[in-house]
Amino acid sequence: MKTLIAAGQARRSAWNALTYFNFYRFLIAFLFVTLYWTGQLPTPLGVYDKALFFYCSHVYLVLAVLAQLVSRLQRPPYALQVCVQVFTDITIITLLMYASNGLSSGLGILLVVTVAFGGILIPGRIGILFASLATLAVLGEEIYTHLFRVMPEPNYTHAGMLGVSFFMTAGISYVLAGRVRESEARAEQSRIDLENLARLNEHIVQRLQSGIVVLDEDLRVRLVNESACNLLGLHGDMTGKDIKECSAEIHANALEWKSGQGKNAVVLRHGGVEIQASFVRLKLEDRVEILVFLDDVSLLLQRAQQMKLASLARLTASIAHEIRNPLGAISHAGQLLAESSNLTHDDQRLTAIIEDHSRRINRIIENIQSISRRDRAQPVVMELETWLEEFLNEFMSRHGLEGDSIQLCNTVAAGTKVRMDAAQFRQVLINLIENGLRYSQGNPALMITMAIDEASGRPHLDVRDYGPGIRDADVQHLFEPFFTTAADGTGLGLYIARELCEANQATLILHDNSAQGCCFRIKFAHPEKQHNLI
Repeated sequence: MKTLIAAGQARRSAWNALTYFNFYRFLIAFLFVTLYWTGQLPTPLGVYDKALFFYCSHVYLVLAVLAQLVSRLQRPPYALQVCVQVFTDITIITLLMYASNGLSSGLGILLVVTVAFGGILIPGRIGILFASLATLAVLGEEIYTHLFRVMPEPNYTHAGMLGVSFFMTAGISYVLAGRVRESEARAEQSRIDLENLARLNEHIVQRLQSGIVVLDEDLRVRLVNESACNLLGLHGDMTGKDIKECSAEIHANALEWKSGQGKNAVVLRHGGVEIQASFVRLKLEDRVEILVFLDDVSLLLQRAQQMKLASLARLTASIAHEIRNPLGAISHAGQLLAESSNLTHDDQRLTAIIEDHSRRINRIIENIQSISRRDRAQPVVMELETWLEEFLNEFMSRHGLEGDSIQLCNTVAAGTKVRMDAAQFRQVLINLIENGLRYSQGNPALMITMAIDEASGRPHLDVRDYGPGIRDADVQHLFEPFFTTAADGTGLGLYIARELCEANQATLILHDNSAQGCCFRIKFAHPEKQHNLI
């Protein structure tokens, strides 16, 4: 692509150079014709043969005009046009020189200019050809004048020196043309690199998760990325508009910041969403712009919470490892004590409490270690309905549930597939169903619904219970480790379930919560788009 672009640019530059050459030829011819008709021809122009000077200058003007028109059409080919025009110039200037008393007229310098232009327009050995033709034309004119005209002794030395200047001009033109081509190539490459860099920067800015708005000194929008449009609810091209039309809150804070009274970072509310806006002054060569970074406060808090939970998980895993050994000793001692025949009823109750709580602590430790030692997800494509029917039959049989206690509702087409690790999917569903059965008060106790999101095409699974719902104060802590409302719970079930879903590029959310029950939704990854899973 870069090669094609560079070739196109070089072609346009060549035709433009030919246009300038034609314009120069037109000016020379027009000057000769004007001087002739105004009677101001300086000596020795046209002294020897005024009629020949008249015809040659007028033909030269007509040919220059035609050449200019033809070059704009770019037909015939470029090289042919250059050759014809150079040969025409050599012929007509030589005739004008002959009509103006030979080399003494000074018109030979025009041939130097012609050879120079020819060598630049068509770089290479053809410049030597132009110089050779011009030299032969000058020498031929001197020889012809000496043989057929009554003139003083011809100046062959002058002709020879002029011929040498032609060849020197051709050589210099060749070197200069090469340097011009190199400069044009470097300039074109720089232009392409700058354009690619600009497109890359624009792509990066548009894909940033943080919203970015660039304002000029008058607080008019110069650039806004997709994230900023989503945060501010903007539609269409906002370039050139006042930021006040986009967000009155940002406009007010930007004015305060410009005056030196505002803060560099403020939290504002726009459309019911808390947004952190940070202002930075961007100094360019010819202007000053204001760079505004926008971040969703809820996402920032969520990221901080995730980092805190990750650190907590590592800490608790290391603590659990240290606790397990003394816990094993306590449990073993309790079992040995329970086997003694001298224990009273109260002592037996105490040893039973020791064993129960030892098992509970051990279960917590196993859950924690299962998080830290979680195996890499190995997702497979499976038919959702078939897999769910087999899983529910096995689950209800093992737990002794009646056939109508869990209902399965299918709103997707037969054969709908999902991509997930079967063992991890089983663990997630067991956790959700056991939680639902614990709190559900209806019959059926649970409703499991399969559906597909029309917008994204991703299948999802809803697990709905008919219990009292979750308290609003508990919703924000629902997926935190060790948070539980049950007396015998560990608080790790939902946390592990969500981690397993994320390992399979799925998401687990609380989709609905009311006094009639709550609904957890598993959004599966797209079955036809597989990525690296961790």
